[in-house]
Amino acid sequence: MSESTPGSRPRWFEDYVPGSVHELGSIAVNGEEMLAFAERFDPQSYHVDPQAAAQTHFGGLIASGWHTGSMMMRLFALAYLSPESSLGSPGIATMRWPQPVRPGDTLRVRVTVEHARVSQSRPDRGIIQSLIEVTNQNGEIVMTANPTNLVRCRPVEAR
Repeated sequence: MSESTPGSRPRWFEDYVPGSVHELGSIAVNGEEMLAFAERFDPQSYHVDPQAAAQTHFGGLIASGWHTGSMMMRLFALAYLSPESSLGSPGIATMRWPQPVRPGDTLRVRVTVEHARVSQSRPDRGIIQSLIEVTNQNGEIVMTANPTNLVRCRPVEAR
C-alpha cells in the first residue's frame, strides 16, 4: 500500500472549525491486498473471482466497500485525527459507495467539518460531525461517510 499524507500536528477540538476542508492525501489500491482483504472478510464473487466478476454488472473485480473504508480510515487516523485529542467515535450516520473501486485506483480523501460543539455533559471535549469524500484518480466519488468523533478540547497549558 503506497500512500501520501500531510504532516501531522496536534489538533484539538478548537481546530475543527465548521466549514473547514481537510485534504488527507492519497492511497493506492493494491490488487493483491484488495483480494486478500476480500478473501478474508468479504468473499463475494465480484471481490475474489475475476472470471465471475467479469460476468457481473461491474465487469470485473472491485474492492469490498469495507476495504475502501479501511483505506480511508488509515488516512483519516493519520492526517485528520490527532493522537493527543482523539477519543473515538460513537458511530457513522451514513456510509455510501456510489462507484466501484478497482485494482490500481488511487484514492484521495477529503473531510469537511460540518458541525462542532462542546459536549454539555463533558465540557473537556467536543463532538465533531464531518463529511468524508473519497475520490478516485478521475475525481469520481467512490465513498462518502458521515462520522461523529469525540475530541478533547485544547488543554489550558497548550493555549
